[in-house]
Amino acid sequence: MSTTTKSPRKVLVVALRVAQRRLPAYRHRFSPQKFTQHQLFACLVLKTFMQTDYRGITAHLEDCPDLRRAIGLSHVPHYTTLHKAFRNLLRLDIAQRLLEGTVRLVHKRKPIDLVAVDSTGLEAGHVSKYFVRRKHPRKPGEYEQTHYRRWPKLSISTDCDRHQILSVITTRGPSPDVNMFKDVVTPAVRKYRIGHLLADAGYDSEANHRFARERYHVRTTIPAKRGRSIAVPLRGKYRRQMQVRFPKKRYGQRWQVETVFSMIKRNFGEAVYARSYWSQCREMMLMVLTHNIAVVLLVKELFYRAYLTPLFPPGTSPLINLSFVC
Repeated sequence: MSTTTKSPRKVLVVALRVAQRRLPAYRHRFSPQKFTQHQLFACLVLKTFMQTDYRGITAHLEDCPDLRRAIGLSHVPHYTTLHKAFRNLLRLDIAQRLLEGTVRLVHKRKPIDLVAVDSTGLEAGHVSKYFVRRKHPRKPGEYEQTHYRRWPKLSISTDCDRHQILSVITTRGPSPDVNMFKDVVTPAVRKYRIGHLLADAGYDSEANHRFARERYHVRTTIPAKRGRSIAVPLRGKYRRQMQVRFPKKRYGQRWQVETVFSMIKRNFGEAVYARSYWSQCREMMLMVLTHNIAVVLLVKELFYRAYLTPLFPPGTSPLINLSFVC
């Protein structure tokens, strides 16, 4: 399992570098220009990394001048400023550019041998499971069962070797995975050279095999267990191959995507606290970006340089001095 950093300073520095490479300093030439988009994005990543809210991260920055100096902040932004930045910087088009920036720090133009696809559900708010289980017991020893009808759903494709997320789709569940295969895979196969794609039986479909193999020339391994008994001969060309010659050893690496989900939920929590649908999508996207930035083994060289090299030598601007960034 990849190790994630526990240093808030390193997270701030790398988040700033990613934003500097992918975003302009300011949204508009007539903006107040008190803070750059790069600094605000770094503060949002730190908020998710420390599992706090907007008021909490502003208080933390107020108490830690070293963190402010690390990203060139002369004063702490108001919590409402960070909330507005959350709405502006986590839009789908901007978030996709930032996600690609985190991947390019490591992969650059190198091919990715093995990629796994899967989805998971998150809690919609912080509700005690004990309270939900114990409320209104009908009889001694029996409990009323409470079920949630809708929940935030996160679908990703991840590099099995380095546990880095390549593409993201944020929706609400429950919903079938088979219909999300193309939406999740397309951003990854268009931007990166992928050798082999793994997915569980929830994505089993002849159309999904053809989409990846014939259109993008990516090998796929998906168990052919959807819809009918495994003993019945299947009609599709690729599903029949899965039925006859299934690569068990190769497919054994699919669990790496489960490791990524475990890392996200353990490090950043398993609940999103936003109320509206789009805010929940932005919050899940921010968790994914924070995960990619926090995987130390993937960006250890960048962390090493950022830690030893002065971030902003005297007389330079925080927006310059990018020579040491990979």
